[in-house]
Formats: sequence, structure tokens, C-alpha cells
Amino acid sequence: MNVAFLQELLSSVAEQGRLLLPRSLFGAGAEEDIEALALALISGRGEASGVAIARELLDRYVQLSQDDRRKFFRFLATELKPDPERLTAAARGYVDNPSDVALSLLQKAIDSPRLEFFRRLNLAPGATAEIVAMRRDLLRLPIDDAALAAVDADLRRLFYSWFNRGFLVLRRIDWHTPAVVLEKIIRYEAVHEIQGWDDLRRRLDPADRRCFAFFHPSLVDEPLVFVEVALMRDIPDAIGPVLEEPSGDEPAKPPTTAVFYSISNCQEGLKGISFGNFLLKQVVEELVREVPSLKTFVTLSPIPRFAAWMERVAAGSEDVGEPAQLDAQLLLDRLNMSDAIEVAKNPDFKAPLMSLAAHYFLVGRDNLGRTVDPVARFHLGNGARLERINWMADPSEKGLRDSLGLMVNYLYDLKEIERNHEAFANAGTIAASRNVRSLLKARGKAKVPAEAEETPALPPPLPAKTSS
Repeated sequence: MNVAFLQELLSSVAEQGRLLLPRSLFGAGAEEDIEALALALISGRGEASGVAIARELLDRYVQLSQDDRRKFFRFLATELKPDPERLTAAARGYVDNPSDVALSLLQKAIDSPRLEFFRRLNLAPGATAEIVAMRRDLLRLPIDDAALAAVDADLRRLFYSWFNRGFLVLRRIDWHTPAVVLEKIIRYEAVHEIQGWDDLRRRLDPADRRCFAFFHPSLVDEPLVFVEVALMRDIPDAIGPVLEEPSGDEPAKPPTTAVFYSISNCQEGLKGISFGNFLLKQVVEELVREVPSLKTFVTLSPIPRFAAWMERVAAGSEDVGEPAQLDAQLLLDRLNMSDAIEVAKNPDFKAPLMSLAAHYFLVGRDNLGRTVDPVARFHLGNGARLERINWMADPSEKGLRDSLGLMVNYLYDLKEIERNHEAFANAGTIAASRNVRSLLKARGKAKVPAEAEETPALPPPLPAKTSS
């Protein structure tokens, strides 16, 4: 009720403020009009007129074609950037006299006018969600020049503060959650597609199933990220039993294992703004309080880029060393590359496939020197351990196409999380179980160095770029 009242109040302010503005700001709809609105917004008018300009600009923006949106972003990039002369003078002033006053002037000179533009744009009612959607549009454009990348960098900087963890609200999603939210859970599920309302009920309604989501006060009924959880007795090695409805034939026993089997980011415009690590930590705290019998916290995760990596290795376009390349060629050439999925299903190929998967996680690197798999980077960066690789764990069409049916368990050992996180962040060391390391050593042609008994380490992380 309070949010709705505030929205109505802001809308009233915007409408009243609109009456105070010169008609020249409200033209026929060409892209020049939205540029004039942007300059007027940044010029520093009163708050009422500023709200009205922001609302009008957002209304105009949604009417633009993709080409006109690209032109508008380029306008923001070229026209609303720091003044080079002012920046140079401030930098020289600080070098000559490194005082607090000089530092403050330098910081103001560095601060991009685009940041102030987006802050003022956020005055309009409902603007936060629309600005997030603007970044979604920006990300969908081929960002092939530094100008558009600079606009994206400013939006990311703002979103890091606007969507600070302190503003997020954790809510449990259950069968009694309003339908408008449940519909979005179905739509946003990115790991295991939800096949309608009955499938959703199977994931939310049973006593041994949970779903939690983060929300932001400015995005009403819009989840930012959600996680689905199954409470079980053992660590699962396949997704089927997790997604199936419990039979109810066996007497219920206290669950000992919380299985995080799907984590979905919901807002494309917030790509790169990570919420999942905070979500998992808070969900673990909630579950421990609610279900004291839980002792093990583990994921059942996909390997979304494994199949594509296998094909690159077999083609020789991925530098992984001769043994791994020969193994991949052996597997995929068996069927002349006609159906890698049949290779994945064949038990005769299980051992070399699992060995290559271990190589993928423990040895494979991308062009930045990081472990190849993005899901692995997320969980290992959060302090988890690569516990187990599971063969034919996801025989769905998507699972076979992306991961050749493989899934992995990442174990969150509450006593080891901090140590694992520090080792991965500072030295690139991958925490992996003996079971996974043994798969790497089992590859017949490979000569595993002695130090592979310890978890192989990534190169030290590259310094972060200030523009990203």
C-alpha cells in the first residue's frame, strides 16, 4: 500500500511538473527530442520539472526503434562525459597540492555526467525498472566500441549501489505466493524448465521443497534471483529424483542434505551484478534455523559449456595439450561428429568422458586464465568444493545438448568455505575432492604431474579493469 501510494504521488508530481515545462521539449517524437530532454534533465531544473522531464524521456525511449536507441546511447556516451579540460586542471591541481579540497575537485571532475543523468532519470515513478530495462537493451546491442562500453560501465556502477545487499529482501516462494510472482518464477527458470503449474507445484508445495528469492523495493513483484532447494537424505547424482514428486510410500525421515538444484537470475539488465552468493548464504542460515537436522549443503549443477568445449578440443581450437585433444577426438570421431549426444549416452565411453570432464574443470582455462566453466567460477568463488561429477545425470534435451548429460555436485562445507574462497580468489586454487582428482589421473594417455595430487591452481587473477 505504501509503495502504491508513493507511486501515485510521484505520478501526480510528474504530471503537475509537466505543465511547467516549455512546449519545445515535447516535439513530434524524433530522436532529437529525447536528446533535448536528456540535456534539459541534466541542466538542473527544479525537482517537479525534473520528475516530469524524466517521465517524458522514459515514455519517449520505449517508442524508439533499436537503431534510434543505439543513437541515443551514443549521444549519452559522447555528450555526457567528463570535461577533459576540467579533468586535466583538477588533476594538475591535485598533483601540485594533494589536499582534501583538491581531491574533492578531482573526484567531481572524474564523475561522469551520465551518472547524474541516470540518477535524475530515476526520479520518475517506476523508473528503476525502466532503467534496468534500458541496460538490457544496451547489452543486446553489439557493443563494438568503447563509447557504448562506457555507458554500460556507468550503469553497472550505479546498479552496484542501487542494488546493494542491504536493500534486498529475502522472501520464500511457496504455493500461496501471489500468482503474478509465480508466473515470473515459471518464466525466469533458466536451468530446468518448469512445465506449467503442476510442475511448479511439485517444486514448491511438498514439505521437502523450498524456493527463496531476492526482491528489491523499487521492483515490485519482480524477483532478482531465486534458488530452488530439495531437502533430502543423501547427495543426489541425477536430477530426475529431485524433480519428481515424492511417492509418499516411505515414512518421512528428517532430511540431512539441502540440495540447491537451480539458481536463476531474472533481470537481464542486471547482468554482472551478482546476487547469488548473498542469496545462498542467507538461505543456508534460514534452513539451518528451520531444519536443524540439515548437515550437508550441496548443489546439483549443470555444466553449460562442456559440450561446446569438447567440440573445440576435438577440432584443435582449444589448447589443452595432446592427450586431452586425442581423447576428445576419439570420442567424437567414433560417430563422425554426427551425434555427440549418443557418445554421451554410451556406457563404453563413460570413463574417457568423465576424465575429460575432470580435465575441463581442473586444467582447462579460458583466455583470461580462469577456469573455463562459469558455474564453477561462481561456486568455487563462493568457497565450495568440486565434490563429484555425475554421468548421465541430466538426460533431458537441454542437458544432453549443453552438458552431454553430466552434472556436478559442489559441496559447501561450512567449516571450509572461507579457506576455499581465499585460496581460489588469491591463488586460483580449486578445491576438489579426491574422487574428482582421481578421474583426471585415470586418463590413460595423460601423464599427470605429481603435484596434481593436490588441487591444480589457476594463475593469479588478472587485475580488474577500471572500465568494467
